[in-house]
Amino acid sequence: MIDAYADPGTPERRGGWWYLWWLVRCQPGRCALGAVIATVWMVLLAATPYLMAKAVDEGLEPGRPGPLALWAGVLFLVGSFNAWLSIMRHRTMTRVRMDANFRTVKVVVAHAARLGAALSRRADAGEVVTIGVGDVQTIAGALTVVGPGVGAVLAYLVVAGLLLSISPVIAVVVLLGMPLIIGVCGPLLTRLQGAESEYRERQGVLTARIADLAGGLRVLNGLGGKGLFADAFRSDSRRLREQGYRVGAVTSWVQALGVGLPTLFLAVVTWLAARLAAQGHITVGELVSVYGYVAVLVGPVAFWVECGYMLNRGVVAARRVVRFLALEPLRDTGTRDAPARPAPLYDPESGVHVLPGRLTALVGARPADAATVVDRLGRYVPSRATWGGTPLDEIELGQIRDRVLVADHEADLFAERLRTTLTPSGKGAAYARPPATEPAPQPPDGRRSAPEPPDARLVRALRAAAAEDVVQALPDGLDSELDAHARNLSGGQRQRVRLARALAFDPDILLAVEPTSALDAHTEARVAERLKDARAGRTTVVATTSPLVLDRADTVVYLVDGKAEAAGTHRRLLDTVPGYRALVSRDDAEEAVR
Repeated sequence: MIDAYADPGTPERRGGWWYLWWLVRCQPGRCALGAVIATVWMVLLAATPYLMAKAVDEGLEPGRPGPLALWAGVLFLVGSFNAWLSIMRHRTMTRVRMDANFRTVKVVVAHAARLGAALSRRADAGEVVTIGVGDVQTIAGALTVVGPGVGAVLAYLVVAGLLLSISPVIAVVVLLGMPLIIGVCGPLLTRLQGAESEYRERQGVLTARIADLAGGLRVLNGLGGKGLFADAFRSDSRRLREQGYRVGAVTSWVQALGVGLPTLFLAVVTWLAARLAAQGHITVGELVSVYGYVAVLVGPVAFWVECGYMLNRGVVAARRVVRFLALEPLRDTGTRDAPARPAPLYDPESGVHVLPGRLTALVGARPADAATVVDRLGRYVPSRATWGGTPLDEIELGQIRDRVLVADHEADLFAERLRTTLTPSGKGAAYARPPATEPAPQPPDGRRSAPEPPDARLVRALRAAAAEDVVQALPDGLDSELDAHARNLSGGQRQRVRLARALAFDPDILLAVEPTSALDAHTEARVAERLKDARAGRTTVVATTSPLVLDRADTVVYLVDGKAEAAGTHRRLLDTVPGYRALVSRDDAEEAVR
């Protein structure tokens, strides 16, 4: 089985079928062993009717108990050996499926890590969740076909040869009848693949809506959009349910035909064999063996119908994985250096100007408009934004990441100590450092001051984010362990920890998206006041609709349909821009309610 730390290899990205074939090629020995064991197992199942026929024809003669005991003993040995083979077959195929499962998980996780911050901008949360929850298991299940699937074909050919030695007529009926059964199910499998693909797409959309609802309920309430979102969710849920009914209808027909047609075929062949036995063309023992052969064939044929079902679902799931693997991170084509001194940011698509060393707020009726501007200014999406007159796309990405930080209000928090969350890469040194463009302050006598202790830097960042009470409430303070996604903190506490982490990094340019959306009015007021003091002299952009934050901004840019319609102080915009006044008043009323 795949090593958890081994390289999973380079996956095929040409399509779903190619991806499944790549999973087989990654473990050829195990797949070949599974095919051999499954073939021997199924052939021995077919040998049981042959041995039974011998026991009937040679062992049921009066005064000859020896042949009966001999064939009964052979039947026992073959059955025991086949039971052991069945265990080995299941064990081997389980390893094949687990390898495919873990290998797919590794390539998906590795690619998600490679996408980095671009992941949330290139794929919906629902898409990633659907791959991890359902598609990985579906792909692994599809690889069952390489073992029992191959064995079913070979067992079918062996049985056809045995029937040919008994009656050519029966052999012809069996050889033509079984493919006919599979052919009847073929169109249904094609229809199932289309229905399953649409169902998966709708499932991803609905999962994404659930993630959006969990993360933005307060914003929806504030904008009066909760009812609208609920109606859209109900509509999507209804369509998904209807599509699920369509998938279930096709699946039920496939499974019913997969079991019913082979059974009906067994009855037809048994009737034909009984007629031949009554006419003396075959013996009673051969009649028993024919019944046994056809009964054995019911399993492989039904299995092949089931394999068709699993393969179709597996291809649909593999296509989703391939589509995800085709996503590429933002390419770094920049070769120029970032501005040596503080410089303005400009986004020509929205018309937003950000002056250096000032607190600028972006506000719009649609929060996504402000977040999109932040993404462009932080170079998380291709844009024509400039920094000091230099296009961001032409600046080395590493320099941008060192000096420009985008702080999203839904940024991940990991299961680790709080101190580690606030420090880089789990090391003792804090994120905070003197900016590249400004020398560290020196005392009047010219002597260098001692470096600020890391904990002092963290305390300063926590105070600016009004998060001191979060540390005090934890049993071990900064050394307390956070759960995954910091679930042992409240929503407001998590948001303040995220802001403290961004402030501890102390970047030259901080771009924060809704940093106070989950806070009560009292805490939000403290954060707004302290944020401006903590970032004095540094460039800071905040996407928000909070009047408390807007009132402390040096410049507020009002966005309409993603374009800057007005800019000025909060109070000037309240007096001169009716749309801004209406938007902020609604949010102000909400603050009063909270």
